[in-house]
Amino acid sequence: MFCDKCGAPTEPEQRFCSRCGREFAGGAITFPRRSRVAGHIRLLGILWLALSALNLMGGIFLFVLANAFFPHLHELPNVPRDVPAGFLHSLFGIIGALVLVKAAAGFLAGWGLLQRESWARMLTIVLAFLALFNVPFGTALGIYTLWVLLPAAADAEYQQQVRSAGAA
Repeated sequence: MFCDKCGAPTEPEQRFCSRCGREFAGGAITFPRRSRVAGHIRLLGILWLALSALNLMGGIFLFVLANAFFPHLHELPNVPRDVPAGFLHSLFGIIGALVLVKAAAGFLAGWGLLQRESWARMLTIVLAFLALFNVPFGTALGIYTLWVLLPAAADAEYQQQVRSAGAA
């Protein structure tokens, strides 16, 4: 509890502020305690959007590389004939497509967190486990996401945020 004049901390049974001497008619002011999850949701949403933008650029690069470079690999000088251009074309195309899907899911998770959607917490937790293998940024964001959203109390706090966002 705090004094409503100077902001000094007070005890619940205290009648006068020890700093400014103000008398508490109705008691000292108490500030509502902000939940741990509420303080981190916006930052998590922004970070997921940023990581997804990086994934989008990487996925586009891999997809363009697969479709522009590897089909014409044997036309280049000094390239051995035993290079598996067809396999590399398929491999890089599939990896690029998977990275693009991961980027789309990350954009969806980031947007869902910013909008306080009820499904966004679970999607973000799943993506956080997958991001742990994406060193260094994905690992850091995955650990931070799991620290914020995975504890048992975080579900109740997040659902409270969803209800308050829906009421507003």
